[in-house]
Amino acid sequence: MRLLISFVFLVLLAIGVVLGGVFFVNNEAKRPLEISSPTLVSVTPGQAGSQVVSELKANGYTQIHPVVIKIWLKFFAPASGPKAGTYQLTPGMSLQQAYQHFVQGEEYQFDVSLIEGLTFRQWLEILRSHDFIDFDVDDTQIAQMLSEWPTAEFGEARSPEGIFLADTYHFTANTSASVILHRAMLAMTDYLRSAWAARAVDLPISSPYEALILASIIEKETGVASERPKIAGVFVNRLNSKMRLQTDPTVIYGIGENFDGNITRAHLKQKTPYNTYVIHGLPPTPIAMAGKPAIDAALQPLQTDALYFVSRGDGTHQFSTNLEDHNSAVYQYQIKKQD
Repeated sequence: MRLLISFVFLVLLAIGVVLGGVFFVNNEAKRPLEISSPTLVSVTPGQAGSQVVSELKANGYTQIHPVVIKIWLKFFAPASGPKAGTYQLTPGMSLQQAYQHFVQGEEYQFDVSLIEGLTFRQWLEILRSHDFIDFDVDDTQIAQMLSEWPTAEFGEARSPEGIFLADTYHFTANTSASVILHRAMLAMTDYLRSAWAARAVDLPISSPYEALILASIIEKETGVASERPKIAGVFVNRLNSKMRLQTDPTVIYGIGENFDGNITRAHLKQKTPYNTYVIHGLPPTPIAMAGKPAIDAALQPLQTDALYFVSRGDGTHQFSTNLEDHNSAVYQYQIKKQD
């Protein structure tokens, strides 16, 4: 009987030790990592779980004993290994939670804001300067994107300018810039298609691409968002009246990189395909990237009698229905302020 009692005691003791060990190992794996702010870590292709956790320890993110780590990885961690990628660890996250991210491939989503009113060249600089974007855009990539533009439906895109929708795009580390731009172009075609279908009647534009050209001009002329539809209405009135658009941003775009920031009378007379003081109608391509509100304004302009507007210097504009009132507004808000 004593032998049996001793045996049972030893068995229970062993079970207690095992259960205690299980509790201890799991409890250690649930301890918060030693980080005080969001921290990015990368898992490289082919890295084993033990290597990933060893790097966490080497970087001081966990002080769990190596033996405990080995036991946890062997008996308690998910069977599948970590997936390559860049992940964000946050304060309060445990080793167990972090490892779960690695195994499930829950990579951190970076973002890049491609802003309306900027040019394609400026967008490329934003993409090039992002630490986690693989910049790969060259003439071949640009030609490929232009070939995918739905010319038959929208009209021919004569350059990459303006064919991408301004927005914030999310991506994982080392995504190619061309991939992000391709997404932006698909977003533009999707939005432009629906906006064109809902356009106002009797607009003086013949294709979605022309709407995009007009939207880019509205984007550049608008300082206060609420004025977009009225500015659009002025341009629509001018196009309907066969008046030149006479908008400075088209002049500046036509000058290109040589523009020094000071627009002159000589610039207004300079013959370029974009100078709307010289040409009639719209320029041949958009002059900037447009966002959804500018596209909406181009296709749903405010009905107005105004044919002119001038900046008040605070982002808003003074609108006029005739040249005499416009000249008075120019004197009040432009010339008089310079005196």
